[in-house]
Amino acid sequence: MSSVLGEPFTNWMIEDSASRMSSRHPISIAPMMKRTDRHYRYFMRGVSKRALLYTEMVTTGALIHGPRKRLLRFHEAEHPISLQLGGDDPVALAQCARMAEEAGYDEVNLNVGCPSDRVQNGQFGASLMKRPERVAEAVASMKAAVKVPVTVKHRIGVDDLDQYEDMLRFVDIVSSAHADRFSVHARKAWLQGLNPKENREIPPLRYPEVYELKRVRPNLEIEINGGIRTEEAIEDHLRNVDAVMIGRAVYENPWLFSDVDVRWYGEAANPTSRRIEAVERMIPYIEAHVREGGSVFHVIKHMLGTFSGQPRGKWWRRFISERFTGGAGDVATFREAIDGMTRTVAA
Repeated sequence: MSSVLGEPFTNWMIEDSASRMSSRHPISIAPMMKRTDRHYRYFMRGVSKRALLYTEMVTTGALIHGPRKRLLRFHEAEHPISLQLGGDDPVALAQCARMAEEAGYDEVNLNVGCPSDRVQNGQFGASLMKRPERVAEAVASMKAAVKVPVTVKHRIGVDDLDQYEDMLRFVDIVSSAHADRFSVHARKAWLQGLNPKENREIPPLRYPEVYELKRVRPNLEIEINGGIRTEEAIEDHLRNVDAVMIGRAVYENPWLFSDVDVRWYGEAANPTSRRIEAVERMIPYIEAHVREGGSVFHVIKHMLGTFSGQPRGKWWRRFISERFTGGAGDVATFREAIDGMTRTVAA
């Protein structure tokens, strides 16, 4: 059910054995609501062609009863891509996993980490950490329904179930259902008293416990997430776990991933060598999106941080924010923004 917009990309998938890391996907961009939509993911393919990309969380109810085609839509260039599901009904999760596989997704991920009121009311997300047997049942149901990997993203703990032993018990129970990867956000979640933003910032990071999980369960694929902001930090974590997941740091500064393919996948070079090229290659995609009735801002809002830390980076953010507010601005306006940065780069 993928939609081919703009110019086609070459097939970037290679055999697992060519990877320098033990994980098939040593680097990934975390699923983020209102951020990792198909426009952002397409843009990031101009920065890294190999990092695993995730969708925003999609609930089983939305997929089964809602606009399925729109929710599952993605560009062929986005591979490898994982659909993150939210839900707690094993039957519904298996049904949605089949939809994902049929649509062409490379894996399916179960959200056991989101602490928002929405997921708490539905008894899924981080609240599922209190019900590991239910998560195992859900994973087993999805595994039986599809051939693609089924993975789990979870917290290091939740509420008073926040000791290392609690996490180990959770992982042991879920691993009995043969989950293909555990992506661990190295902070606990408080279901009451902290909002989702505070749950990303206030609970302390506990990386050593994730390292210990990998040490005592070496046969499991363990990915670490939370507060990771530099290439040096990625390198440090990869000495202790199989994979690293980064969220807001790469959203705020997409160029953080400019060397991912070279450093951790053995590629000769990244897809585009300069930031200006990364935005220029978006023009055909944006034009196609506008022809379908979309606005330029739907796409370029995800590109605000492209020139983070660069000359006139603040000008770029201000120009886009001011000229495209409320759906205003067109492709010609976007070209004007690029011209303004091109003059800076050439100076």
